Amino acid sequence: MAGCRHVVHFAAETHVDRSLVDSAPFHRTNVIGTGVLLDASHRHGVERFLHVSTDEVYGDLAGETRRSLEDDPMAPGNPYSVSKAEAERLVLEAHQSHGLDTVITRGSNTYGPRQFPEKIVPLFTINAIDGKPLPIYGSGAAVRDYLHVDDHCAGIDAVFQRGAPGRAYNLGARLEVNGREVAGKILAILDRPDTLMSYVADREGHDYRYAVDPSAAESLGWSRSWSFEDGLAHTVDWYRQNESWWREINST
Repeated sequence: MAGCRHVVHFAAETHVDRSLVDSAPFHRTNVIGTGVLLDASHRHGVERFLHVSTDEVYGDLAGETRRSLEDDPMAPGNPYSVSKAEAERLVLEAHQSHGLDTVITRGSNTYGPRQFPEKIVPLFTINAIDGKPLPIYGSGAAVRDYLHVDDHCAGIDAVFQRGAPGRAYNLGARLEVNGREVAGKILAILDRPDTLMSYVADREGHDYRYAVDPSAAESLGWSRSWSFEDGLAHTVDWYRQNESWWREINST
């Protein structure tokens, strides 16, 4: 990192289901790995360190109508989100102890082309293309705020360019969609029957609602461009046209 002026830290283990089976890689990559980068940034005089975090650090908002704000306490509910919250504390400590110029983004549920097939939108899309069941946890009522990857990246850039040092910024689309709706929309786009929806046992410790208020990021001049309908259609079409990409991944 010698000679680097800026660090934008995306790297992380991200899949909640895998964190419930084995949390060690999540602690090693998300916590220890972030500490390694922060130490190197301090040694080499990095001018700004942006840490990409997640809305999951706030925990479950089930039964509430409000959206999480940046000053809300963190209440992570699974090993993945715990590791991201711990990483954030290291970022804040580096700012407070060493004066490192840090900013944090807390993005909502991101989707788009080239997303790894284990995530909900590509998983449902690929299964629907192949005529396989779409596994929906529990009743399918869990809600996520779906943010297109282009909008997420634009938000990260806005915070990197104009965010205040030491602050966190929510990046959300204000688009709350449950699992049943995601499955139904994908099946409709691909002209597949609703009978492919398959309800499976709920995930352990399943958080049922994440939703963030992105007003602080919007005050920097950022806002989402994609509607969920257009973004989902764009994403599904990408997977339909790039079967060789995901089939190779799924074969390994």
